[in-house]
Amino acid sequence: MTQWLPVLLAASALAQTPETDMHKAIAKQLDAAAVQRESVRKQMAMAAQWREPEPSATEVAAPNCDPIAEVELAPMIDSAAKAHAIQPKLLRAVMEQESGFRPCAISPKGAQGLMQLMPDTAGQFGVRDPFDPRQNMEAGATFLKQLLDKYKGDLSLALGAYNAGPAAVDQSGGVPGIPETRNYVDAILKKLSEPRPEPLP
Repeated sequence: MTQWLPVLLAASALAQTPETDMHKAIAKQLDAAAVQRESVRKQMAMAAQWREPEPSATEVAAPNCDPIAEVELAPMIDSAAKAHAIQPKLLRAVMEQESGFRPCAISPKGAQGLMQLMPDTAGQFGVRDPFDPRQNMEAGATFLKQLLDKYKGDLSLALGAYNAGPAAVDQSGGVPGIPETRNYVDAILKKLSEPRPEPLP
């Protein structure tokens, strides 16, 4: 019996400690899992910030919606630009970038018409039919002029606000670091720097 005493004592000790050790091990595993979950959440959040930009309005425009003919478009642009003291070339460039001059364009986010007005913006400017070219252009020109005034003529900031919203520009203190918005601003500034071809006779 004496020779088995050490073995029995060791077995007794093991019988008393595994439960405590097991609980500690499980607690450590749960903590590690929580850390991993938080790490994955952060990685997903970072990935979402750098996701591919959504298709532009021109890519999702209704298939049967053709761009407005230049003979009809030009007088409307000139009229709206003159009424709001903005350059016709600027209004044209924004409209081209927004909708490709398609009056029935709808973006994945719900922006509508030539100037891609969000429903709230359209309502703010009293637009009854966002797919009516004149109403849409008038409201878009009004909004663009307001942004130019707000940012004291800084075209990059005004364009960034037109695309991403004034809150995003104000919060970032400049053109937001959103790839879609930066591409949008760069594309319009490039259009403005290019000479417009003379219309064919």
